[in-house]
Amino acid sequence: MTAQILDGKTLAQQFEQEMRLRVDTLKAKANGRTPILATILVGADPASATYVKMKGNACQRVGMESVAIELSEDTTTEQLLAKIDELNSNPDVHGILLQHPVPAQIDERACFDAISLEKDVDGVTCLGFGRMSMGEAAYGCATPKGIMRLLEHHQVELEGKHAVVVGRSAILGKPMAMMLLEANATVTICHSRTQDLPALVKQADIVVGAVGKPEFIKADWIKDGAVVVDAGFHPQKCGDIELAPLVDRVAAYTPVPGGVGPMTINTLIFQTLQSGEKAFG
Repeated sequence: MTAQILDGKTLAQQFEQEMRLRVDTLKAKANGRTPILATILVGADPASATYVKMKGNACQRVGMESVAIELSEDTTTEQLLAKIDELNSNPDVHGILLQHPVPAQIDERACFDAISLEKDVDGVTCLGFGRMSMGEAAYGCATPKGIMRLLEHHQVELEGKHAVVVGRSAILGKPMAMMLLEANATVTICHSRTQDLPALVKQADIVVGAVGKPEFIKADWIKDGAVVVDAGFHPQKCGDIELAPLVDRVAAYTPVPGGVGPMTINTLIFQTLQSGEKAFG
């Protein structure tokens, strides 16, 4: 079996071309104004700084603008909440990204939930999650929403399939499960403490690795012909799934890197564009 490669990098580039046309149309209608994404980086974590820069570059490529806000490592929850409130009130800002993780002294959940629903383009608020889970309008968490866009583009059949999501984080595993359920898949949520995890993964038509541990999900857990989505990325240049032995026996898989990651950033920018289009009428 020759597996289909779910190439997120190429697809993100294709989507960027389409988005640039939409941005140009919007700017012509809005007297040169363009959607703006505000990014908030607290502290000096090098990986977080790189991710924020990549998101700013992606905005630039499609003709949008970004505003980078950098706060010190000793920022308090109250100071961060004040900055978010300021951005919520700024009509020129159409999307707000608070880069995860923040320093330990900050109540991250309180700060995520302070972002207004209309500007929650990263899909991190409890309100947004609740609305999405109920099938109501909301911006989806960027990584799982990016995965859904990738699967849709490649016409991966979800309806009636058994999807196993390994991971239960608030911004990846849980929303991923809800999006798959909304697409009429039958969903099992597992995690690192699930009993007899290999047997459950073996049942899956679609496996989503979202557990945050390098190659935690072994290749021999996965049945032939499955669709494999690896949402992890680690310094070892691998994901959460042992991919190498799978490439000749699964139906499709996301490479690491170049699969889910580019679609996460693309989805963040796409949802900021959607927010701008709503704001400009």
